Amino acid sequence: MKPPHRIALYAGALALGIAGLFSNSFTAQIERLDLPSMVAKTDNSVYAEIVAKRVIRVDDPVDGPELFYTILTLEGTSLRNGASLSVDVTFPGGFINDKEGVHNSEAPSADDIKVGNRVVAFYKWSNNMGGQVRGNALYASHGGIYRTTDSPKGRMVLGRGDGYAVAKNLALADLETAVRSLVTEKK
Repeated sequence: MKPPHRIALYAGALALGIAGLFSNSFTAQIERLDLPSMVAKTDNSVYAEIVAKRVIRVDDPVDGPELFYTILTLEGTSLRNGASLSVDVTFPGGFINDKEGVHNSEAPSADDIKVGNRVVAFYKWSNNMGGQVRGNALYASHGGIYRTTDSPKGRMVLGRGDGYAVAKNLALADLETAVRSLVTEKK
């Protein structure tokens, strides 16, 4: 018969081994994006004003009931080519009213998506975001939208820190130059 401390040691080792086998399937990982990878993974980026915001509810026989999506209408210019555009971008979560909706931990903050804000947004077309909702998905949800502000140096894009496409505050003109350079390199 083995001493009790050895049994506990073996049991602990077995538990760690089993946890290791399953850890990848239970661990969420957030995608770290620098500007080159964000530009490579998206269809477009825009500097724009948020001119409208609405939330829709979808009840889908496959993906389930009560799927909520926020749709932002943005009017501005493409950072990739300077073209004027109006585009809707969509992300999961949002509230139709005080009682009907859902929080999403990856959604942009309410302050980020106020109508009237001037933002930079990165997006990619999706044929099905869930519930058969099609459209331009805000890439990386809250990691795909950046507030801007005026400064003595001109319009600034507010960075979000290491691991985001715009890590530190950056002049909008410099971001536009960097995005266009990355698009040219990609071709």
